[in-house]
Amino acid sequence: MANAYQSMSTAELDACIAQLESEAEAIRAKNLSLDMARGKPSVEQTDLSRPMLDLVSSDMCLVDEGAPADNYGVPDGLPSARRLAAELLGVDPANVIVNGSSSLNLMHDLVANAYTQGIAGCEPWCRQEEVKFLCPSPGYDRHFAVTQRFGITNVPIPMREDGPDMDEVERLVQGDASVKGIWCVPKYANPTGITYSDEVVRRFAALKPAAPDFRIFWDNAYVVHDLAEEGDELLNIFDALEEAGATNLVYEFSSTAKITFPSSGMAFVTASPDDMAAIRAAFALERVSPEKISQLAHVRFLHDAQGVRAHMAKHAAILRPRFALVQSKLEEGLGDLGIATWTNPRGGYFVSFDGPKGSAKAIVSLMSSLGVTLTGAGATWPYGNDPLDTNIRIAPTFPSLDDLGSALDVFVVAAKLVSARLARAER
Repeated sequence: MANAYQSMSTAELDACIAQLESEAEAIRAKNLSLDMARGKPSVEQTDLSRPMLDLVSSDMCLVDEGAPADNYGVPDGLPSARRLAAELLGVDPANVIVNGSSSLNLMHDLVANAYTQGIAGCEPWCRQEEVKFLCPSPGYDRHFAVTQRFGITNVPIPMREDGPDMDEVERLVQGDASVKGIWCVPKYANPTGITYSDEVVRRFAALKPAAPDFRIFWDNAYVVHDLAEEGDELLNIFDALEEAGATNLVYEFSSTAKITFPSSGMAFVTASPDDMAAIRAAFALERVSPEKISQLAHVRFLHDAQGVRAHMAKHAAILRPRFALVQSKLEEGLGDLGIATWTNPRGGYFVSFDGPKGSAKAIVSLMSSLGVTLTGAGATWPYGNDPLDTNIRIAPTFPSLDDLGSALDVFVVAAKLVSARLARAER
């Protein structure tokens, strides 16, 4: 669709900009203070898990299948917690560690271990001449921040409608021994909301890395976070590895952060038996005991994968109207202008928006001046460098529906005004 502002005469465009500037000033006068910066569950969502708190009391049994929850030990996590995590990921509980509340913390620690101790008997990354990590982009800013912190070179990889550009992934992984890993959010990717196709998953499993210490960091954060009644199906990466006759290639992570309480959830990691042995050794010095009473409460509340899905259906009922509102506001305000595209995900926590080239930073800045906070422009790319300055991550989950509607109305005005100004500047 042609850009409507580029098709206007100069007089029409000037009049349109004047009208939009007037609308922006009217919004500024309202002194709004709205936040769509991070993908946080709303209060309505965290309230769903309040009954879990009643399952922890002074007279409760603090033993789980013979494992004490009230003392040191059981570093891999309670048996029932490991079984629940394994059921959600479709893996063997023997290959699961449940520890802490943040899967990002587990990822950080495994990058740190590779950096200081090495993987698979190889030299630690800190002693190697150059280390690179592949970053499907737009992607998750906190992933990129972890590897950047260690001085690892983040290499952007284009995202397609079915996952990362696998031709580019294969070329780099199989042809460059300095490539040590890749960040992946394979189901309802942050921020695009796409789910990797079976072909993409199988191509990951079939990779033949030039570096023996290469690992795929498979962050399956949204494994049960469907919005639609029939959510996307993601091929199990370990089934694909078995088909390919491969092993020692994938670290998979997830957590209950957006299932129960982000502040007090369960985080877990799984990998091949050989990699799990190395991970246990890496964690041994710093993880004497996990948060087992929290694990006990989670298992007694959620029970099993079926219980998790029933609980997540309640989350979906809260979130669906928010995501529907994003689609209706953007379509109503921008749909016929030809200035933007956006995703319509079937799950996860974000909508990915792309405006005209050179627009994202200006839109986010204008939104801030009008009282609405968004994730920083460029955050979805390594080093905050979106090469076309187009992508904005919209996080609709935390605000109330009323506040979200107000924020989206501001967003539409900002996107229009920035796009119109860009069209004028090009003349």
